[in-house]
Amino acid sequence: MIRTIREAARLLRDKRLSCVALLEQCLDRISKVEPTVQAWVFVDAPRARAEAEARDRELDSGYDRGWLHGIPLGIKDIIDVFDWPTACGSTLWRQSFARQDATLVRRLRQAGAVLLGKTVTTQYASFDPPATRNPWKLSRTPGGSSSGSAAAVATRMCLGTIGSQTGGSITRPGAYCGVPSCKPTYGIACLDGVLPLAPSMDHPGPFAACVEDLSILLQAIVDPGHQVAPGAIRPPRLGRLGGLFERLADDEVNQMMEQTCTRLRQQGATIQELALPASFEEVTRHHAVVMAVEAAAFHRERLIRHPDDYKPKIRSLIEEGMRTPGPDYLKAREYQSQLTRDMANLFAEVDALIAPATTTPAPDAATTGNPAFNSPWSFTGLPVVALPVALSRDGLPLGIQLIGPAREESRLFSVGLWMEQFFMEILGEPSLTP
Repeated sequence: MIRTIREAARLLRDKRLSCVALLEQCLDRISKVEPTVQAWVFVDAPRARAEAEARDRELDSGYDRGWLHGIPLGIKDIIDVFDWPTACGSTLWRQSFARQDATLVRRLRQAGAVLLGKTVTTQYASFDPPATRNPWKLSRTPGGSSSGSAAAVATRMCLGTIGSQTGGSITRPGAYCGVPSCKPTYGIACLDGVLPLAPSMDHPGPFAACVEDLSILLQAIVDPGHQVAPGAIRPPRLGRLGGLFERLADDEVNQMMEQTCTRLRQQGATIQELALPASFEEVTRHHAVVMAVEAAAFHRERLIRHPDDYKPKIRSLIEEGMRTPGPDYLKAREYQSQLTRDMANLFAEVDALIAPATTTPAPDAATTGNPAFNSPWSFTGLPVVALPVALSRDGLPLGIQLIGPAREESRLFSVGLWMEQFFMEILGEPSLTP
């Protein structure tokens, strides 16, 4: 089974594989795994086959759209795809068909991607647990809100997906499902056609089987002129974050960080302990204020009209936003601006910051997990590349996250590529055990 975009692209150009055959591999995998994992809202096999056939004809005629030509992808179900419903986990919106592609979807089509279907999101990209199950242990959460996007890549039902993050909705499910992921700098990928949760912190971003594939996917969806391709690959200078990232982590995660940093030093990396700004301790509280108020601004009127269409956690978030005084929101936004400036100073002597991706291995399916290690980067808009590096005692993936300066995705991908070579074979395949 082909796992990476780079591998598939090479085979397609060598005429050892067709776009249709690649798609059929994914569809066969979906037929075997999807009934257990439930990563997809729906799969549109006839439309995907038609797109794959068209991509084959283009290659036969000498027209090559690039790395994503003929590559099967999934799209999170808060993102508009023409003539597909954008349900967002809602009962009432299940037949709400998009009349045009979101900007990022249009860019993926232009790059030659074959769209398989919509992946499961938690309702309105919030915190209510999804139907999707963690492929490493079915009783555990896959994380959220990009639950299906992470699980579909983990189980090789497609070669990449696009998710979104406002708190920890890319990094956390990627870590729980053992999948590399990227939350890019805020604002470099257009959000037109993406359901808002908190517009000042919403980020679309990719999941894939390796760091190189993340860079290929991200390059396709970012605004023209922004380059994210990795640069020189060399042992990096890393700043290890403590404070909140040690205090809230459980023993297994802290042990994983020690072992990971030791191994990276042995391979030539320089790692120094970095102190976070004193104000950082307030980040999760202010993030919660901004998310609640902005979610309420979008959903308030609809919640009043259709209260039965809101699950408990998204309803609680909206109601909290409705109760929040305006001055509290303004104070949180002022803090956001100041913290973003303060964080920029940490990168003077390091290539990237390193921290655990999650506080624990994937918890049980009654929750989507704790976003405390991810929401600071959604709040400040800084880019993150995360990758799995270990397994817990229960056989669940554990991951690290690399944080970089704004608009420096290429730097993070370089660091991630260097690191990945030492951890590529650690995880193996998801077991799909109960």
